[in-house]
Amino acid sequence: MSLLHLAVLAPFLLALFVPILYKLFRQIHTGWFVLILPVLLFTYFSRFIPLTKQGDVITERAAWIPSLDITVDFYVDGLGLLFALLITGIGSLVVLYSVFYLSKEKEKLNQFYVFLLLFMGSMLGVVLSDNLIVLYSFWEFTSLSSFLLIGYWNERERSRYGAQKSLLITVFGGLSLLGGIILLSIMGNTFSIRELISQSGQLIDHSLFTPALLLVLLGAFTKSAQFPFHIWLPDAMEAPTPVSAYLHSATMVKAGLYLVARLSPVFAESGLWLWLVSITGLITLFWGSYSAIKQTDLKAILAFSTISQLGLIMSLLGLGAAALHYESMGETIYLAATVAAVFHLINHATFKGSLFMVAGIIDHETGTRDIKKLGGLMQVMPITFTVAIIGAFSMAGLPPFNGFLSKEMFLASMVNVLDLDIFNMDTWGVLFPVIAWVASVFTFTYSMIVVLKPFTGKLSLKLLDRKPHEAPIGMLLSPIILASLVIVFGIFPNLLSSSIIKPAVASIQPSLVGPDFQVHIAFWHGPEPEVWMTIGIIVLGVLLYKTLSKWQGITMWVPDRISLNSLYDNGLRGLERSSSFVMKCLMTGSLRTYLLSVFLFFILSLGFTIYWKDAFTLDTKHFAPIGFYELLLAGVIVAAAIAILFAKSRLTSIIILGAVGYAISLFFVLLRAPDLALTQLVIETISVSLFLLCFFHLPLLASRKEERMTFRLNNAMISIGVGVIVTLIALSAHSNKLFDSISSYYLENAYKEAGGKNVVNVILVDFRGLDTMFEITVLSIAALGIYAMIKLRLTRRKDQS
Repeated sequence: MSLLHLAVLAPFLLALFVPILYKLFRQIHTGWFVLILPVLLFTYFSRFIPLTKQGDVITERAAWIPSLDITVDFYVDGLGLLFALLITGIGSLVVLYSVFYLSKEKEKLNQFYVFLLLFMGSMLGVVLSDNLIVLYSFWEFTSLSSFLLIGYWNERERSRYGAQKSLLITVFGGLSLLGGIILLSIMGNTFSIRELISQSGQLIDHSLFTPALLLVLLGAFTKSAQFPFHIWLPDAMEAPTPVSAYLHSATMVKAGLYLVARLSPVFAESGLWLWLVSITGLITLFWGSYSAIKQTDLKAILAFSTISQLGLIMSLLGLGAAALHYESMGETIYLAATVAAVFHLINHATFKGSLFMVAGIIDHETGTRDIKKLGGLMQVMPITFTVAIIGAFSMAGLPPFNGFLSKEMFLASMVNVLDLDIFNMDTWGVLFPVIAWVASVFTFTYSMIVVLKPFTGKLSLKLLDRKPHEAPIGMLLSPIILASLVIVFGIFPNLLSSSIIKPAVASIQPSLVGPDFQVHIAFWHGPEPEVWMTIGIIVLGVLLYKTLSKWQGITMWVPDRISLNSLYDNGLRGLERSSSFVMKCLMTGSLRTYLLSVFLFFILSLGFTIYWKDAFTLDTKHFAPIGFYELLLAGVIVAAAIAILFAKSRLTSIIILGAVGYAISLFFVLLRAPDLALTQLVIETISVSLFLLCFFHLPLLASRKEERMTFRLNNAMISIGVGVIVTLIALSAHSNKLFDSISSYYLENAYKEAGGKNVVNVILVDFRGLDTMFEITVLSIAALGIYAMIKLRLTRRKDQS
């Protein structure tokens, strides 16, 4: 195992020791122990910056399931390193913030930090995995760990609701992603992302290309809260603020963006990819920014703003695909969309992380996040106000902050769409800059709401749960660092150009980014259209904010009963009602009814499949000759089985059933398998003895005279049907030899590999040793359960006496 593997697994390993640290050092906040790891990981990944800057890729491999082409391959390139630095860097600041935000006396810190570390490790696994199956495993682990984090305050109904909602939607997307991964592996005969990228030219012509594309995007859209799957993100804000700052600004919600960016080299040549990714991103941007304006809870506003910003980045990743269709012209204006997406991804993590922490500080110091109750906080919380204004102005796209630069690049990319003459962009493409501009106006408006509503105006102490004051320096440190990065990356944007942004863009568009490609970000490029668009955004945005009370009611025109949230809730309730109805119909408490349903489905489904696929084949040339004794034993078995139906007592039924087992053991003798015959005899003897011992104490069977004949006829038909289907399958399977029997392998290797001459024993003990071990384990657990029930019954009898 390499150091890179250890870096990914380190959060999981530390999570094992967090409960011990929490219990042994209760006087010390557990976050201080946890903080060490993300800081070390951030330092470790930072050492790769010079390597990825030169275009190098660091790879490490460890075998997992080589027979299925599944290996734990981790690699660090520009894109993976960018996300690894975000995960560990923002993670360090979040853990530091949580030390002062979460009380060690009141909160279950052992659970919180275990969940947080599980999530951190899962995200690192997602962004550094080359094998798609390994990536999917970590992908689902992010859904599970985020579910635990969102539902951390599980005593609250809204926390449980938000956690369940996020899990259902993201796991649905995860299953879709798994389908896409399987299709990709069929197309490229590999699970390796790098190998699939090398085959991208051939994959686009495959018949499975479009289904794979749609399934992969479904997984990405659900994870990154794209419309209409965005509804889980606002409800996830019931989590503690450190969780919101980490999961919903820098990491989990960007996993979908990462997936789109990572697989762009595979799918981006398709026009469907360009349209779906870019238009879904634009719709999400518009709807998120529009919805944010009508919220009154600070974290709700930030939740919808996150949705809108994720849509912005997604649309840029979609438009970046246009560069592949203009490669021969040497165009870079469309590649600039990918550059803008990477730059804004970094910027969003800095300003949104700081704003979430500011919202947490306000809630922590005032007891509320309702902007209708807040106001005038700049008088008592000047440092928090300064951080808030930096983050909000960057989100609004105002200079000199980093959000202004990436927003200008976004607008420029939308304007450049008008010059595209591919995939009908020259006609419908006019909607792109229009939607982008309108959404940006709403973005400016909600950014002003976030910072001006709580901090300006009149301070009304009677509306607050507690008297506000400035937060302690420990709680302010993390948002101050993030706000400082907002300013530094805004004034000196090219600090990241060659070291972080260019390598990431090269990973997304490897065929276009060569040694001569340069990323240069500047404040002024002349009186370009995006400049005038920005001026219009500011003017109209200020006007909308000033007149907010006059028009905000218009945003409520969509009734809640026809919203997407209502559709989700009603759908969930409908599933619960329908499942309850089915359960009442099927779960009657009668074992006979259950078997009837199972066997009837068995007969109909397999019988129809055999008929529809014309799958039955009978080839008798491989059949062994049937002798007199075999026919005699078969007759005995059939007669005994029929006799069980007419037995008048349980004891008689058990004895006849034992006769069936003993007759089968004689078959093994005739077929020269004495060891199997002996095993069958021993098991049958023990089974009959145990049955006799148990059933001897049960009451006699009830008289069957009152049972109707039709009931027995139904049973007979079902029994015969099952027997016929199984027989047909057995005969057909024996007649269709699609590959050589594995028996020859066992015969050749039993002695050589395991040192045993009894092939059956070698198979059970060596070749299938794990199966045997688990079977013994199951029997042991069953025996312990029976013993516990007997002891419980004896204890109750003693208590009653």
